Amino acid sequence: MFHRTQRSRSLLRVVTCALAAAAASLCAVAPAHAEPTPQAVEKQIEQAWNKLEPIIEQYNRTHGQLQDNRTQQKKLAVQLKPLQTRVDAALANVGALASRAYMQGGHSALASMLVTGSSADLTDKLTYLDFMARSERIQVSDVIALRDKYAADKKDLDTLTATLAARDADLSAKKKDIEKKIDGLQKLRIKAYGAGGGSSGKLRTGPCPAAYTNDAGGRAAAKACSLIGKPYIWAAAGPTGYDCSGLTLVAWRSAGVSLRHYTKWQWADATPIDRADLKPGDLVFWFSDLHHMGMYVGDNTVVHAPHTGDFVRMAGINDIGPIAGYRRPS
Repeated sequence: MFHRTQRSRSLLRVVTCALAAAAASLCAVAPAHAEPTPQAVEKQIEQAWNKLEPIIEQYNRTHGQLQDNRTQQKKLAVQLKPLQTRVDAALANVGALASRAYMQGGHSALASMLVTGSSADLTDKLTYLDFMARSERIQVSDVIALRDKYAADKKDLDTLTATLAARDADLSAKKKDIEKKIDGLQKLRIKAYGAGGGSSGKLRTGPCPAAYTNDAGGRAAAKACSLIGKPYIWAAAGPTGYDCSGLTLVAWRSAGVSLRHYTKWQWADATPIDRADLKPGDLVFWFSDLHHMGMYVGDNTVVHAPHTGDFVRMAGINDIGPIAGYRRPS
């Protein structure tokens, strides 16, 4: 009896271990075949986007610099054109002096002037020659100065052109890489939500702005609210879509205030404020690297452009991420 009971217990342990192993095997295999839930996809997208958005904002910064450089290049070309005309004119004058000296016989004519005539004539001739020599030296020195300035400006222009070409190639490579990653995120979204690739939650959560004021901030907030529902498009500042800094740029531009298309530039160009002083139109920044931003519209609510596949929408100020700070454009 004792041995039978012992054998039974041993058999039970074997069966229990086998079932446990099978269960573990099933648990290990099951997730590979399970479709991701919308919540899991949103979490994955959020993690990927927080890595991707800093690259997009860096693109905005680089692209802004590229546009500034191209503007400077055009200005430099305008400055060089009249300078070249002056150089050509000065060179023509020097050439005319040289031609006249040659036609007058060069050194032979000078000797003839010095050895003929009275002493009074000689004084006049020497005075004339000194004047001509000084005049020629002045013209030649002006030509040299103009030539040197032209050469320096031309060198700057050539360097600038080469730099622009390198930056343009770099931007093209970054753009392709970003678009590939965005496509990957959108495929995940479509897999979870269907062909619409929709976004979760209401776009409007209440009155926007919460209270309208007819100052610059109020007008900017009203403009941001009017853009709710527009799709997120990376590196875009309207009219068909916006990224986070493109949205705030356009909103404040409608109020007559110019902002640059890059989160850190908007952070640097605006005045720091405390949360207690927030009013519609103020800028809110999230994450320590400032890679995301939106506009305060009152009642602890912001309007922002979240990420690809989503739309400009309202959100709670504390629901987006760790807040880095607040700024007020002027």
